[in-house]
Amino acid sequence: MGIYRDLGRNRGVYRILLAQLTARLPFGMLTIIVLLHIQLVYGNYTSAGAILAALSIGQAVSGPLASRLMGTFGMRPVIVVTTLVSSAMLILVALTRFPLPVVAGAALLIGLTTPPIMPAVRAIYPKLVPRQQVTALFSLDATAQEVIWVVGPVLAVFVSTQISTAWGLAVAAACLFGGGLWFVLSPELGRVRLPKSRGRLGAVLTRPTVVVSTVVGFFFVASFTSLEAGIVSVYGHDSIESGLVLAVFSIGSIVGGLTLGHREIRPRTLLVRTLMVTAGTALCLISQQTWWLCIAGFLAGIGVAPALAALFTIVSATIRFSETAEAYGWLGTGHLVGAAVGSATAGIVIDLLGPAGGILVAVGFLIATVAASAVTMPWVPDLRGRSANPMPDTEPVNVPETG
Repeated sequence: MGIYRDLGRNRGVYRILLAQLTARLPFGMLTIIVLLHIQLVYGNYTSAGAILAALSIGQAVSGPLASRLMGTFGMRPVIVVTTLVSSAMLILVALTRFPLPVVAGAALLIGLTTPPIMPAVRAIYPKLVPRQQVTALFSLDATAQEVIWVVGPVLAVFVSTQISTAWGLAVAAACLFGGGLWFVLSPELGRVRLPKSRGRLGAVLTRPTVVVSTVVGFFFVASFTSLEAGIVSVYGHDSIESGLVLAVFSIGSIVGGLTLGHREIRPRTLLVRTLMVTAGTALCLISQQTWWLCIAGFLAGIGVAPALAALFTIVSATIRFSETAEAYGWLGTGHLVGAAVGSATAGIVIDLLGPAGGILVAVGFLIATVAASAVTMPWVPDLRGRSANPMPDTEPVNVPETG
């Protein structure tokens, strides 16, 4: 654990970590809040799936595009504009009762203006710590992400069930606005200047590790939100037990992240860690008793943060610094679209098969995650004894001839 103490000795590391987590927290809350809110307003999960599909389309476009804009206009201007627009649209959806097509348009705009916090902070991290600490920082960040992907939904369920879904959307908007403001005011943003991308949009996808991490991340995060929808439907809208089960899942991930996540990456690492999550989640199909779901969720959670840390690390170690923002933009797109698709798919299957359908969908996405990890294992680098820092950009240098 001493390595995490050493990280704190680098100026600004924990400040920027907390700021970006606060700003990104709403996007771990949104899928489940939108699912609950639209289901209550329109009376079915299929309508909620349509709105989440519109949100995911916007996010798919936003991720890499906004990342490239940061290289052109700077991180602060792009993040400020997108934060203001997306926060305002969340409040609009919370306070109004427009026809479904209008709400779908608002959801699309929320997706298009998703603040590019994740690609920004991933590009900044290697510049904040010595090279031997980069893997540990990605591990700590992946562990802290449980606030987003697991604790976020717990908060969403609590506010939405105990107060109202409109309040849940309002809380998400407040976190987005406050966290985004904190992030853009952090001095670390001024210490790192993202270079302008030299290639065309999407050229970074010729890097095998970017494709691997984006595809695996899509299926992986889709499994989380499917499981969340399934757990919520097991207990209903007004029960707090679903929050308890998801919290235990989060605790398992935190334990796994702190004990396993900082270990050096090998080609089989991603496969092993995703297998752990799949095995634990499959146990949830045996029984929907609260005590059993807590045990299975804890076991599944142990592999979550370490697997996410591996995804981020293998990208950082295999691309140039000028490519980092767009690369992590594609990863963020994979995660956010996966979250929306997972919830939408689970919602439809829950309508057809009942609460266990959401858990079944989660297991299906995890099987796809394991399959993708196995097939792409030859492209995962062996980082034992190697730095996870991005490769430096090089420029041609004109050397005058001497006579």
